[in-house]
Amino acid sequence: MILRRRLICIVAILLASGGLTAQSDDLLTRIWTGVQKAQAEFTTDCGTMVETRTSRWMAKPMVLHGKFCAEGTHRFMLEYFQPNPMRILLNGDALDITTAGGKTQGMNIGRDVRRVQSSLSGKNSIDALKKDFTITTQENSQDFAMKLVPRTPNLRHRLNYLAVKLNKQNFLPRSVEVDGKNGVNSVFTIHMTARNKKLPEDTFKEIQPK
Repeated sequence: MILRRRLICIVAILLASGGLTAQSDDLLTRIWTGVQKAQAEFTTDCGTMVETRTSRWMAKPMVLHGKFCAEGTHRFMLEYFQPNPMRILLNGDALDITTAGGKTQGMNIGRDVRRVQSSLSGKNSIDALKKDFTITTQENSQDFAMKLVPRTPNLRHRLNYLAVKLNKQNFLPRSVEVDGKNGVNSVFTIHMTARNKKLPEDTFKEIQPK
């Protein structure tokens, strides 16, 4: 559950803002400078997401369709509407997961949020990220690709790798891939539809647990 919470934080913060070969720190610095600029430029983002989930225990991939909105690095909403309705809400330190039956599980994940924020934003974010991950990068015709392999034991025995593709024009994410030690691989394909729009007040409304 700790890993799931942290991965939700990573995807949320990335949204708010091929094979891979090792590159010099120059490319990583270039990418990360662009990510920091995007975080400052785009205060809100909304779009659609398709998660393709595979596992050695599944006869065929599960494809989940949803929509999301993010505000800064502390408010995020992801709602799956097919085939399994579910709503994930990150609002400050609070994470709520509501399933189709209306049952809500609420958690305080302030520590995880601040840890991920320190790794993905700020002056020393690259150094902080390198402590947790071995990072390889690649520049392609339309995107930048990053692959992060965990260094720390707490992540390494749960996560094989995290792969991110960023649009070369605006450094916003095209896809995020999470490959877990539990045999489950999820690829989140992201399509941005609105940026810097005023969001409705109920976008990040918390649902009381039943």
